[in-house]
Amino acid sequence: MKFMDEAKYLLKQNIRDYGMYVALAVIMMIFTATTGGLFISSRNISNLINQTGYIAVLAVGMTLIIVIRHIDLSVGYLAGFLGAIAAILLTKAGAPVYLTILVVLVLGTLIGLFNGYLVAYVGIPAFVATLAGMLAFRGALLLVTEETGTIIVPNKSFNAIGNGFIPDIAHIPGIHLLTLLIGALAIVFYIYSEFNVRKNKIKYNFEVISFKMFILKLVLVSSIIAYVTWILSGYNGLSWTVVIVIIVVAIYHVITTKTPLGRYIYAVGGNPEAAKLSGIDVSKITLIVFGSMGLLSALSGILYTARLQSATTTAGTLFELDAIAAAYVGGVSAAGGVGKVTGSIVGALVMASLINGMNLMGVGISYQYIIRGAVLAAAVIFDVKTRNKSR
Repeated sequence: MKFMDEAKYLLKQNIRDYGMYVALAVIMMIFTATTGGLFISSRNISNLINQTGYIAVLAVGMTLIIVIRHIDLSVGYLAGFLGAIAAILLTKAGAPVYLTILVVLVLGTLIGLFNGYLVAYVGIPAFVATLAGMLAFRGALLLVTEETGTIIVPNKSFNAIGNGFIPDIAHIPGIHLLTLLIGALAIVFYIYSEFNVRKNKIKYNFEVISFKMFILKLVLVSSIIAYVTWILSGYNGLSWTVVIVIIVVAIYHVITTKTPLGRYIYAVGGNPEAAKLSGIDVSKITLIVFGSMGLLSALSGILYTARLQSATTTAGTLFELDAIAAAYVGGVSAAGGVGKVTGSIVGALVMASLINGMNLMGVGISYQYIIRGAVLAAAVIFDVKTRNKSR
């Protein structure tokens, strides 16, 4: 197969995986041109990625929820409520940062498990159970913030989670050296893992792409990593928010692609009845996925509260819709069983880039909502069309 023919074939066969990356690239090029390069500046890209953090974390959990054919509408106000709990523990109870984070994460996990129990064992539809949770946590957030309306968090260590950057190893004006080194290590690790995966596929007689296409893939991805780290190194380097998101994505990527639990999750999403007949405990998997969503909601609340350095009565508003949109734009199938956590992160970046770029262009908020809705509808239409063609 000729090189160009192979490239077209791979793009056609993997359009669900590659489409979101193409969309992100096109959006970035358009806004770079229309803002005179302001969109692609180091400062703006750094702020854009940091602003995406708390939604990206939610999108990872929402991906698995949608994969098993459920939905969770409570995550937005749950994140806001748990962020307020963190603020109360820090300011009124005088709890140390590590204990505050631990308590909030455990509380979020327990709430997620409770939601999962209602869905998996009581039999309440996820839409209804989590809608009830959304209303309850909305009220709980108002209740804990009703005295002052806003709870200011003066703790610098906690606020650094949402606003701080990793320290540098040397002072070089205009360049964050440690960020560049981390980027270089990421490239080396990526190339090594890809060669290792290719070697194992060949060993067991699995189909692989041509060596030329393989090298092109390595060059393209490595160039993207290098460019992003170079951009970030020009403005304070990697933030702690980005580091946390990378760790979360790495953990969930390994879980969903390398472990039996991940295979069970996709089996349940693909066909729950068949999964049950094959011996998979569908109720247990549902419970675990909702517990995971609660954990990530707590983490999202921590990131958001730390970024604002306060807890407010409006925290969590529309977070769940942004997370759902990011998951769908990132390639998660509305029919369940299909979707990657890495794709949802790209989906979150697509939605955040739209908001950021339109703000820089001065587009009115009314038009912004219309455009974001159109993008989400287009993503679902694309999913349906792709699914119908594959049948």
